[in-house]
Amino acid sequence: MTATIRLQREAFDVAAEVTALTRGRTDIGAVVTFTGICRADENGEPIAALTLEHYPGMAEAEIGRHVEAACARWPLLGVTVIHRYGRIAPGELIVLVVTASNHREAAFAGAQFLMDYLKTRAPFWKEVETASGNTSVKTWVEAKAVDEAAAARWSAPVPRRGAAK
Repeated sequence: MTATIRLQREAFDVAAEVTALTRGRTDIGAVVTFTGICRADENGEPIAALTLEHYPGMAEAEIGRHVEAACARWPLLGVTVIHRYGRIAPGELIVLVVTASNHREAAFAGAQFLMDYLKTRAPFWKEVETASGNTSVKTWVEAKAVDEAAAARWSAPVPRRGAAK
């Protein structure tokens, strides 16, 4: 299983990342990608930018633990997780999750699991900068109940991959 985890300020190229994960691999039958993009509004309020902060070293290790958990649950053949930090303007890419497997079910489930984790448990802090006239207001984003509910579905025990059903 190939795993890439990167936290970076600079933009990334989705197609290049998928190519890097799948190049020369004839065992992969499905690739699922999720790309998070900075919206121009937060709860109906126009925003100027998001600023994402993280705890270097700890964030990569925590994401790595969840990549390992995803690989234990589903037969994933490759995973890429790239998360940006710093100031991100509307329209810019924030996060990329790529999962590869023999079949689509595992690739979809693995990607959903990892995104639900990134939204609720990853050590990132998000600040929204709204612009109203000449004034800029920054507020930290609180966890959302809908994201917590989505993540809760993964807490039920699941048979280990390859186990008899």
